[in-house]
This record gives sequence, structure tokens and C-alpha cells, in this order.
Amino acid sequence: MSSVFIPLQEPRPVRRGGFALWQLGFRPFYLLAAAFAALSVPLWALQFSGALGQAWLKGAAWHGHEMVFGYALAVIIGFLFTAGRNWSGEPTPTGRPLMALAALWLLARVLVLSPWAWASLVVNMAVPWLAAWGLWRALHAGGNSRNYFFVGLLLAMGVATGVLHLHLMGQLPLPAALSHGLGLPLALDIVLFMIAVMAGRVVPMFSNNGVPRMQARRDPRVEKAALGSVLALLALDALGVRGPLLAAALLVALLAHLWRWLLWQPWKTLRNALVWVLHAAYLWLPVHLGLRAAAEMGWMAVGPATHALTLGVIGMITVGMITRTALGHTGRPLRAGPFEQGAFLAMLGAALVRVLLPLLWPAGLMAAVQLSALLWTLAFSLYLWRYAPILLRPRADGQPG
Repeated sequence: MSSVFIPLQEPRPVRRGGFALWQLGFRPFYLLAAAFAALSVPLWALQFSGALGQAWLKGAAWHGHEMVFGYALAVIIGFLFTAGRNWSGEPTPTGRPLMALAALWLLARVLVLSPWAWASLVVNMAVPWLAAWGLWRALHAGGNSRNYFFVGLLLAMGVATGVLHLHLMGQLPLPAALSHGLGLPLALDIVLFMIAVMAGRVVPMFSNNGVPRMQARRDPRVEKAALGSVLALLALDALGVRGPLLAAALLVALLAHLWRWLLWQPWKTLRNALVWVLHAAYLWLPVHLGLRAAAEMGWMAVGPATHALTLGVIGMITVGMITRTALGHTGRPLRAGPFEQGAFLAMLGAALVRVLLPLLWPAGLMAAVQLSALLWTLAFSLYLWRYAPILLRPRADGQPG
């Protein structure tokens, strides 16, 4: 799968100077994702503490929606448009089509703060659906049916945001448990499945390429169990299944993903930050599954499990990937300097604070929210300072992309 991250060689190189934001999907969407992450989480912390009025998507609903359909979706679109070009050998949206999709994503972020609920629903559904269309055209033209399922997952994310909007608007005639399961939990499961698929493809490869004497490996049986367990969770959440049955499925998934992680030999990666950040992120996946199983049994609140997924798994793996792929796709050496390492450590700290502090000190929830928001914002501020110029300028080697 190394071709996912090797830029296509095209006949005519571009000039080194100039503006390159619209030349490939990762450029605008990584930049938008990082800027939005750095701004929206402090706003949520202010809202949570009572210092800011609520948006149309009230309280935690706005925060959850925007972290999944705002931040995570932007990273996913940027990654898939870039990887999809290499998978298929065909162009994904660039130039004006890419500019239009980025503008639509920005409009969706504005509309969720407005009283125009129906407009917000339509635009938020349109973003992943149009991204799916752009990806499908490239995959279909290149005969790359192996990755068609990513198109389906983007379409499903559009359905999930639509269901969540309709439920909050009181327009969905479904039982509350079922409509809730078809909204944000379904979207989180979709994102988790995408991460599980791509991590299995690239983490062992990156590890073996980046760490001497590394022997990270994949076992086909473990791969099937790990990915199948996430699909099972997705189905159970969509059906609104709760309690002991869901807890049992979560524990099976925990064992499968922990086994998978151990096969990758994470203890050998500590000297390469671009590699250990991916391993550390993946470790949060079994942590999330264990905490969620405990919550399903009524032993604890669900908050720590949710944030082990959103900050630990999604936050850490996306900041690791938008760093590595930005370096690789702009023709720069794959090395993590002080800015990158600082961003990785800040994100790890944000996850640890948000998950562990409320467990150890329930009265410290407010402090946990505020401190984790500060660390999260630091991580993306460091990324933006280092990578905004890289994302705006052409490749260092003069090649297109």
C-alpha cells in the first residue's frame, strides 16, 4: 500500500513559487480542519463553562456534531481526495470544484450556529455526499473498485448528520433510542471503521519503513476480527441495541484490536515521533472499547469512553496523519521537529486529561474540559504555525500536487 503516499508522477512539473492551496485535496481541508479545531474547542469550553451563549445545536450536541462533521470530516475528505488520486491514477477534485466544496464545508459550519435549521441540514448532508461523488468519479475512472466502500461510508455520514438534525428538530418519527443511534454514534462508528481500515494498511508499513529492525506484521485472522468487530458495533448502534449484548460485543472488539496493536510491536517506535504517535493513537481504541463496555454495564458514565475515542483515537491519529501526509505530499523529508513533537505531546496530554481526570476526580470535570481544550488548541496552533506555509505553497521538489 505504499502507493497511497507516493505522489503520482505527471509529465510537467509546476514552478516552485506561487500559491498551491487548490492543487490537491489535503491542502485546503487539512488547513481548514486544523484552524477549525483550534477555534471551535475553546468556544465549546467557554460555552460549557457558561461564558458563552448556546448555538442552535444546543450544548453537547453542537460540540459533538462539529467535531465529527466539521473537524473529522474535513480531515477525511482531504485524505481521501489525496489517496484516491493515487489509488486510481485519476484526478480527484482540484481547482474550482475543490474550492466550491471547501466553501460549502465553511457554510455548513456557519449554518449550525444559525436559526436556519433546514438549511443547515441540507448543506451538512451535501458536503459528504459531494465528496463521495468526487471520490467515486476518480475510483470508477481508474477501475479501483477495492476502495468503493469509502464512497459508501461518506454517503452514510451524510445520512447520519441528516438523522441527527431531524431528531433535534423534532421531525423524525422514530423511537428516541433508534434515532439517536442513527445519528452521532453511527457517525463515530463510521469514522472509527475508516481509521481501523487505514491504520491496518499504513501503520505496519510506516513502522517497518521508519524504524530499524522493526517487524510489525498483519495476521489475516486478526484483521478480519478487528474490522468485523467494528462493523458489528456499527450495526448494533444503528439498531439501538444497548446493555449487556453491546458490552459483550465491545469486549470482543477490545481483544481483537489489542491483539492487532501488539502485532505491530509499538514498543520499538519511541525514537520516531511520526510513528509512535500513530501507535499511541491506536492504543486509545481498546481503551475506548473497554470504557464504553463499562458504561454499558452501568459502572461509569459514558463521557470518558466517548473522549477516549474523540481525543485519543481520532484526535491523535488525525494530527499524526495530517503531519506525515503533508510532509510526504509536499516533497519534504519525513522528520518530526520540535513543532510536530510538541503538537503530538499536547494532543496526548489533552486526551489523558479529558479521560482520566474526571474518572479520578469527578468534581474536576470543569477543570478537565478547560485544560484539555487548552492542550488541544496548543496542538493545532503548533500545527498551523508550521504547516500553513507548507500547505499554501507548491511542493518543495517542483512536482504537481
